[in-house]
Amino acid sequence: MKQQIQKLVTNGFCTEEALLLYAQHHSASLPPHKFTFPPLLKVCAKLKSPIQGQILHTHLIKTGFSIDVYAATALTDMYMKLNRFSDGLKVFDEMPDRSLASLNAVISGFSQKGHCGEALRAFKEAGLGLLFRPNSVTIASVLSACERVANVKQMHCLAIKLGVEMDVYVATSLVTMYSNFEEMVLATRVFAETPNKNVVSYNAFFTGLLHNGVPRVVLNVFKDMKESLSEKPNSVTFVSVISACASLLYLRFGRQIHGLIVKFEMQFDTIVGTALVDMYSKCGCWHLAYNLFKELNGSRNLMTWNSMIAGLMLNGQSEKAVELFEKLEHEELKPDSASWNSMISGFAQVGKGFEAVKYLEKMQLAGKVPSLKCITSLLSACADMCALQFGKEIHGHVIRTDIDNDEFMATTLIYMYMKCGHPSLARNIFEQFETRPYDPAFWNAMISGYGRNGDYDSAIEVFDLMQKEKVKPNSASFVGVLSACSHTGQVDKGWHLFRMMKDKYDLNPNAEHFGCIVDLLGRSGRLDEAQKLIQELPEPPASLLHSLLGACRSHSNSELGREITMKLSELEPENPAPFVILSNIYASLGRWEDVERTRQIINDRGLRKFPGSSTRVT
Repeated sequence: MKQQIQKLVTNGFCTEEALLLYAQHHSASLPPHKFTFPPLLKVCAKLKSPIQGQILHTHLIKTGFSIDVYAATALTDMYMKLNRFSDGLKVFDEMPDRSLASLNAVISGFSQKGHCGEALRAFKEAGLGLLFRPNSVTIASVLSACERVANVKQMHCLAIKLGVEMDVYVATSLVTMYSNFEEMVLATRVFAETPNKNVVSYNAFFTGLLHNGVPRVVLNVFKDMKESLSEKPNSVTFVSVISACASLLYLRFGRQIHGLIVKFEMQFDTIVGTALVDMYSKCGCWHLAYNLFKELNGSRNLMTWNSMIAGLMLNGQSEKAVELFEKLEHEELKPDSASWNSMISGFAQVGKGFEAVKYLEKMQLAGKVPSLKCITSLLSACADMCALQFGKEIHGHVIRTDIDNDEFMATTLIYMYMKCGHPSLARNIFEQFETRPYDPAFWNAMISGYGRNGDYDSAIEVFDLMQKEKVKPNSASFVGVLSACSHTGQVDKGWHLFRMMKDKYDLNPNAEHFGCIVDLLGRSGRLDEAQKLIQELPEPPASLLHSLLGACRSHSNSELGREITMKLSELEPENPAPFVILSNIYASLGRWEDVERTRQIINDRGLRKFPGSSTRVT
């Protein structure tokens, strides 16, 4: 009976067949062997059947095999895999003779189900009692339960002490855990030193590289894998490499990988095909993605459809996306939240806000909840369209679903109300936080929003409050407040803030910051100071010189105006605007000969002054 049951389980018939065979033998009163039960308990775990497991547990007790370490270990393993942890621990505690395999069953059971603390506790208790010398399975199981990188390093040291650090199972677990904690230098070192790499260890490294934002290395390692490994890449390998191509927009490499997939006859694998559809879409080749999508007919799932819909939206093919979305039901598939979110976010991102709102209403009727990304995309669309009423309706949905306290959501709402010209409504959201976020983007939405609506004093007030609440401003914060200082004529405060950027916050001013301070000094008539500031830059951009030239016109400073005009003529030799402005400065001073001479320069250089235009209907 043992061989028959073992054969059924080994061949994958781990449903009713193995259990039925045992039941027949049990009814015929045929005595079981101690090796009868482990494969049957394995079947119960795979079938997720605790009742059948308990029946077998009873038979183990009745037949006296419950004290057998091999059978009891299998029973412990079954209970742990069925989330019956108390039962599994009870069996483990009552075993008269435990083995390392028994301990491994407990640790891996807790670890695989996400109960990391319990897994580590079981390992420590066993270690303190000096019950067993851990093996590679023990170390790998404990590694996956580590919740801090310090624990991973401790287990790594123990693995070295035990001489199992080069075991491919342990090394792969180390690569995975170091990658999870963003320790890619250590992960790379472990991977490089692993002598007998296999596809699983390569896949673990690929996943870590992608997770840590270094997709380019994935492609280099994949080339090495093809040359040094006799095993063929599997679907997980190809999905990782295709994802790297998608991130880097490496269409040529992606097409080469596609060819390799066809060579290995894996082109109709669902997850590989879906990854290819995504890659072609992100690389801007929606037609290639669409052709592949059609070829996958019969090997597609909802994720494939969602990837194609999102890809079409990404490439501005909203009509085709709608067509596919409506065909979903004909494929006996129901749109999930990802399907709806792709449609709504897609419409919002291409500026079709009304269609996005329409699909939001349909989504709610279908009983699906939009994602945060979907809602923020909608709010951004409302801001761009100045669609205040739609924005308010979405705000109502945000309040009803209790996500209005999310920092990112609140920032988007503030931006939307500011863009729609309602700073008071934006201020209400800002004030609803007892402890305001430390993310400068939240504050910047208020500062730039007030500036957009001409309330520069309030913009400065929010920046001062930001400093009072010890929120570190970023580059955008200073652009907003310096612009506000410029419009309110607060020269001393502007200078103070400009110097504060580097001195207090270690931020290097860029062209925008210099532009704000030059504009501030220019508006106040402090042209010499503005000129000295520009001279601090080795290669000042033309925008700063244009700003200073505009100040020269406002204050009728012809000498500095002429100097700036000459510099601009070198940077932008085909632009007549600086000479036109200089001519206007001379005209305001009544220097008509200089006006004539300047106009002659325009003619001699073949520069064309664009005529003015009017929108008035005659």
